[in-house]
Amino acid sequence: MKKWIVFGISVGVTLLLASLAFVFFVVAPGLPTLEAVTDYRPKIPLRIYTADNALIGEFGEEHRDFVPIKQIPAVMKNALLSIEDARFYEHGGISFIGAGRAILADLRGGFHQGASTITMQVARNFFLTNEKSVERKMKEILLTYRIEDALTKDQILELYMNQIFLGKRSHGFSSAAKTYFGKSLDQLTLAEAAMLAGVPQNPVRHNPAVNFEKTKQRQLLVLKSMVRNGFITEAQMEVAAKEDIKVIKGQQFDAHADYVAEMVRQSIYAQYKEDTYTKGIKVYTTINKAEQDAAYEAVRRNIMAYDQRHGYDGPEAHIDLPADEDERDDAIDQILRKHPDNDKVLAAVVTQVSSKIVKAELQSGDSIEITGDGLRFAAAALTEKAKAGIKIRPGSVIRVMQDSKKRWAITQIPEVEGSFVALNADDGSFRAMVGGFDYNRKKFNHVTSAWRQPGSSIKPFIYSAALEKGFYPGTLINDVQLSETSDSNLRWDPRNDDGKYDGPISMRTALAQSKNVVSVRILKSIGVDHAKTWLPRFGFDKDKHPANLTMALGTGSVTPLQLASAYAVFANGGYAVNPWLISKVVDGKGVVLFENKPPAKAQEEARVIDARNAYITDLMLREVVRSGTGASATAKLGRRDLAGKTGTTSDAVDGWFAGYAANVVAVAWMGYDDPKTLGGREFGSTLALPIWIDTMRVALAGKPEVARAVPEGISNAEGDWMFNEFLNGAGVRTLDMGDAPVADPAAIPATQ
Repeated sequence: MKKWIVFGISVGVTLLLASLAFVFFVVAPGLPTLEAVTDYRPKIPLRIYTADNALIGEFGEEHRDFVPIKQIPAVMKNALLSIEDARFYEHGGISFIGAGRAILADLRGGFHQGASTITMQVARNFFLTNEKSVERKMKEILLTYRIEDALTKDQILELYMNQIFLGKRSHGFSSAAKTYFGKSLDQLTLAEAAMLAGVPQNPVRHNPAVNFEKTKQRQLLVLKSMVRNGFITEAQMEVAAKEDIKVIKGQQFDAHADYVAEMVRQSIYAQYKEDTYTKGIKVYTTINKAEQDAAYEAVRRNIMAYDQRHGYDGPEAHIDLPADEDERDDAIDQILRKHPDNDKVLAAVVTQVSSKIVKAELQSGDSIEITGDGLRFAAAALTEKAKAGIKIRPGSVIRVMQDSKKRWAITQIPEVEGSFVALNADDGSFRAMVGGFDYNRKKFNHVTSAWRQPGSSIKPFIYSAALEKGFYPGTLINDVQLSETSDSNLRWDPRNDDGKYDGPISMRTALAQSKNVVSVRILKSIGVDHAKTWLPRFGFDKDKHPANLTMALGTGSVTPLQLASAYAVFANGGYAVNPWLISKVVDGKGVVLFENKPPAKAQEEARVIDARNAYITDLMLREVVRSGTGASATAKLGRRDLAGKTGTTSDAVDGWFAGYAANVVAVAWMGYDDPKTLGGREFGSTLALPIWIDTMRVALAGKPEVARAVPEGISNAEGDWMFNEFLNGAGVRTLDMGDAPVADPAAIPATQ
């Protein structure tokens, strides 16, 4: 018997020595250095902000912030320690019972990571794979000792709370707080902190956005453990358990500026490559949050309004609803995943329908009812005789919205597109930019990349060119079709949009009323070559405009951004501006990598047109919004310093408004990506001008009206300004239909 005891002891010692040898000669030499934790450099994403510090974009594989342990609130630390490692500040890093259990499970072919301390989890998360083996567990234990020896307890907890994965690409509790609740750590309630503390157990499947019920169950365990460990009272637990927690389903930013964020991302990546997404770079743009929000809402609201004017296109899809309730719920969930919500335009599956009421289910699982005015838009689709393509029936996928009184209405996602851009007219910095109806649907940026015909919005530049040839706002031009005058030999016979012709009218009135024939006559008089060489002064591409008279009606190509830059020249007194978006770039340590500081005033070398020309053109543009096609701007904004021009292309394919006031110049556009008419009753004034007005109402709030100083070299003759060199009729241009200049405007025959 003694021999067997001796033999057993010998075997045990041998196994112990073999294990120690394995640990020290095989496992230990292969351990990584602790540099990853002693010199912690988390992968922090690129973040993009407005000028007033609102987050508008984040790019990186991981959502992460680094928050020093001293700045992490006690409620968050206590919640975490209670559920994960209550004796963290007392033990030496290892829970021997839990570790032994895990090793035994390995030897039996299973695996169990229970009882891992926070330090052990740090070792695993930073250095080890998910391989299930004894060797990996031994490495974890050895690394745990090393970490405990190298770092303080606070440093270890700091690493854990900033590094741990918490679902939805979020790493660290600060990032998770923003992802799930839209809050910073110091804003969390006890209930929210307890809910986050329960996520590490299963961050993929049991996080608040994916499975709220499971997360809620885990939260209650955390709260109970906090009571047990003396961090909170029973009463506090009961209040927290009943708190109604609002979870953000998708990533939220402080402002809708996806197109802006993408422009910045491309620019930063071009310079910093992959470091863009990991080094914690912060980019501050020139965008103003309030104006950006107003622009986003204005573009969407007015595109939706246009769409409502032109009829319901029918449901997006149909499914057959199973009779079994569980199967029906699964079918609804499946189809709605293919038709995601579009901001406030929600997808819904119809469950019951009549001409008086439509019942439907949302992606959230909520059931809604649509009645009364909410059915009006789709009324034709609710009748028995409705065509199959538009008929709404049970199983139809429709779009719904709530009005200001929380009443539901049927709507649809519009096919038409729109955009808006606003610049500081003095220095060219962006103030707001919306590149389309929805970035997630179409990432194409219409502001920077959509080359469209400008229509009548090009006319002020033709008029500006004419001022250099002796024209002035009082110049009379005959508003009569070319075919009815001596120009009848022309093959092209342009018409006014409204079909009305007023005979001799002033140049000022012609621009205000957007008279096509008058613009063509002016261009014919000054010469296409002169106008074509004049346009590049404003930043237009010469080659993108025709070398013929159709140029006067905007048959060339511009982008909204290019048009905004061009109108800035009139707004700022004659200076070219180069649009710029990024004001400052800061690295992860707060070091400024780049800063853009525009000059306090326009530099004379940037002047592209005479101050006199800019002043007189501005006067004519102000007349457009006082008495002409843009008059609703003055009526609704109540300012006298507004200036601008509508633009509608042939067959109403594009609708524009370009204008400015104070130091803000802005352009709005609407049209189809696959160009087609917007409708016979649609114009720039009905399509784009409402977007411009709604946004400029915010942009101009609190800004005083600007009265421009009269530049030297011009004189006022009977209410109209002209260059001094053309005073007293010397060189002043008037037009007869044979294009011979005459000295006396009265010499134009009224019947030509």
